[in-house]
Amino acid sequence: MRVFFQGAFDFYRKIISLLPVYATHFLSLADTNSGLQHKHWHHWQTRLPPSWLHPLLNLMWLIIGINLRLANLTAKPPWTDEFSTLVFSLGNTFLSVPLDQAIAPDILLQPLQPNPAASIGDVIHNLVTQDNHPPLYFVLAYLWMKLFPSEGGLVSLFAARSLPAIIGAASIPCIYILGRLAFRSPLVGHLAAAMMAVSPYGVFLAQEARQYSLATLWVTASLTCLVIATRHIQNRTPLPIWIALLWVGINALGVATHYFFTLTLCTEGVVLIFLAWHQLQTSSKFSLLFSPPWRRIYAVATGTIVASLIWLPIFLQNRNRDNLTEWIRGSRVGLDWFSPIFQALGTLIAMISLLPVESSQILVVIPSGLVMLTFFIWAVPILLRGIKIQLQHPESRIMIQVFAGVIISAIALFFIFTYFLGIDLTRGARYNFVYFPAIVILLGASLAVCWHPPKELMGRELGKNGMTSIGKWGINGKKAVILIWLMGFFSAVTVFCNLGYQKYYRPDLFVQLIQQISPVPVLIATTHKTYVHTGEMMGVAREIKLANLPQKPLFLLAHQDQDPNTSTIALENTLKKLPRPFDLWLVNFHAPVAETVKTCVKSDTHSLPSINGYEYELYHCQQS
Repeated sequence: MRVFFQGAFDFYRKIISLLPVYATHFLSLADTNSGLQHKHWHHWQTRLPPSWLHPLLNLMWLIIGINLRLANLTAKPPWTDEFSTLVFSLGNTFLSVPLDQAIAPDILLQPLQPNPAASIGDVIHNLVTQDNHPPLYFVLAYLWMKLFPSEGGLVSLFAARSLPAIIGAASIPCIYILGRLAFRSPLVGHLAAAMMAVSPYGVFLAQEARQYSLATLWVTASLTCLVIATRHIQNRTPLPIWIALLWVGINALGVATHYFFTLTLCTEGVVLIFLAWHQLQTSSKFSLLFSPPWRRIYAVATGTIVASLIWLPIFLQNRNRDNLTEWIRGSRVGLDWFSPIFQALGTLIAMISLLPVESSQILVVIPSGLVMLTFFIWAVPILLRGIKIQLQHPESRIMIQVFAGVIISAIALFFIFTYFLGIDLTRGARYNFVYFPAIVILLGASLAVCWHPPKELMGRELGKNGMTSIGKWGINGKKAVILIWLMGFFSAVTVFCNLGYQKYYRPDLFVQLIQQISPVPVLIATTHKTYVHTGEMMGVAREIKLANLPQKPLFLLAHQDQDPNTSTIALENTLKKLPRPFDLWLVNFHAPVAETVKTCVKSDTHSLPSINGYEYELYHCQQS
């Protein structure tokens, strides 16, 4: 299976450089004589290209998207959240890892070993009793990873990450369907699909062994049903029963994938309330709210609520595991009050453009930041005016309002959770999947205007090449679309090269540091509260196994409940049993230092590099 994907990837990589050229040609062919230059706006949707053209274009976007999502797929080490996916999807549990004693790397990595005796029931049971996520994605991952052989006795990282990568690529044709259906325009669909293919945020989600790509797919499907419902509300015709049932099923699957999918359902509820209010304003007939389209929509809402409430007992049980989500909780002091605003803005920007501003090299950061700033100064006015032009035409106004309503409602909910409930959802960029497809659709709608700009968006003067310019710097509409797409493409490359959306943990660098500093036996000790801390050490143990070190370090997971001294005591007892000499690495160790540690020589680590995810202190414990 892996050989097949690798071969496909090598083939696609050879032809990917030709795709933008052909795509531009085919887009022009698809929209030739489409009528945007005619007097009436609706003519841009009338001319149909050859029947083979749209599937071919969609195939192009899909090839580009899947290449970007499979590129360097296993180059970055997994982090704690991904380890939870690996362990629970195998039907295993973190509880098998011994605490408060020195253990070898192989023992720590035991939950990553495929378990032939595990069943889907084990996956669901372990997840429900030990984690805080619904089980649908983990069940799919369980079935998927069985198709791949193990790697050195451990579950294949390629297997775990290839599933979300493929699901993420599947969102490309789905976003095309949504864009085409919403605006009755293949051009909007293609441009939305093209931007989804290269979105750095989309690539980021797809390269994580997590459920966010699948959740994004359900959001796209649910928004498609919302668009269909909006059309029926406009026409005052009943929503087909099969659409209503499909909508309920999609919503149920979305909640079974991630609980935050309910935020998408809330935004759809806000949009439907707006549509009801708008219909009342235009007709003044309250009885319309009980007309055929609304009765079916009420049935969809009821079915969705019932499907969601199934998970309520489990969700309430999960509240007892608040220590798994304490990283998004915290008080606001001083300038911290403004952090969520910048975090939300940063995520929005990174859905379109993300150059290597996270690089450790200042000579890379400054030019990247300047290029991004220049790009947005140029592009944002063009995109906003494109939306404004769409709003001026009745055929597209309602859909712009629907998607804008989803986005604004979602962002408002994020800030309500952050400032009123003390749960900072803006800290997790991945949670923005709840409205990501709506952003892509609005982007596609705006770019469609740029592709054939009407008079409202045209510059008054011709550029040097005799073509009408759009926005600043004499760039015409088609070139503007290509530049925006290319910025997305290079941003996607930034992500899969780990120069953007960098991994929170770098165990590979930490293991390299241990190799350089410690020629004697090593004990790596950390305080342990949840399986998150087990995952931190699993990352180190996995890198040690891959490096095939001749001398394997030992690990100590010193468990800690309310009293930090419990970790100190566990460390004290362990150190007394170890023969000297050895080096003690205290990693993310949040407890008082044991007395035995004070007999060791503390190393000056200020000259050593800092490593993402691993705050460390080094002690050389010599023979007495």
